[in-house]
Amino acid sequence: MNMPKKSIGILGGMGPLATADLFRKIVTLTDAARDNDHIRIYIDDNATIPDRTAAILKGGPSPLPAMTDSLRKLESCGADCLVMPCNTAHYFLPQLQSLTKVPFLSMLQATAAACRDQFPDAVAGVLATRGTLKAGLYQQALENAGVPFLIPKEEEQDALMRVIYDGVKAGKGPEVYGADMNAVVEALGRRGAGYFILGCTELPLAAEQMGLIAPTVDPTEELAKAAIRFCGYRVRK
Repeated sequence: MNMPKKSIGILGGMGPLATADLFRKIVTLTDAARDNDHIRIYIDDNATIPDRTAAILKGGPSPLPAMTDSLRKLESCGADCLVMPCNTAHYFLPQLQSLTKVPFLSMLQATAAACRDQFPDAVAGVLATRGTLKAGLYQQALENAGVPFLIPKEEEQDALMRVIYDGVKAGKGPEVYGADMNAVVEALGRRGAGYFILGCTELPLAAEQMGLIAPTVDPTEELAKAAIRFCGYRVRK
């Protein structure tokens, strides 16, 4: 007897392109032969949610009230699970989860599991925002999964922030951010990184646009796969 299929609520807007990327990846990775074989997805693309990195590092406006508003809207739609296409936003996930019985799926945990399974003998280079790195989000998830990793140095974090904020979020192309992205990847590679976690949801977009050839793990893709499986669907091979 087939179990009832479940639906996904995307707490989005952090940023809008990253939200669209997660939606696209859920659709393309679902093993579906026709429209009716796809998952029901609710999206609240609230681009007014305050910047997560600024809140963590500089005491900027808390994103929690706006995130909670999105959570309530997705609850009212009937979402069976919730996902956030923003790595840094996972700093606030425990507080959000305490407000609802609808389970959040963790991008961090899904990524750490993928690293452990796909690259069992290699060191991960963590590419992420200052907020994500300062909060130790990936450090904790990777340690829990037994995955060795390297963190960018201060000047490399500066370069990644330019890629994310001055590049992808600003709608600019690889001609603006490509040199910074390549420099960080090459530096971490020289220190022993064998593959790279694209730990900000703008970074898979940057890697795709610039044709990055280094081996990577895409947290957006891993979150999409986790959501597909949670809902009782199969991931396309």
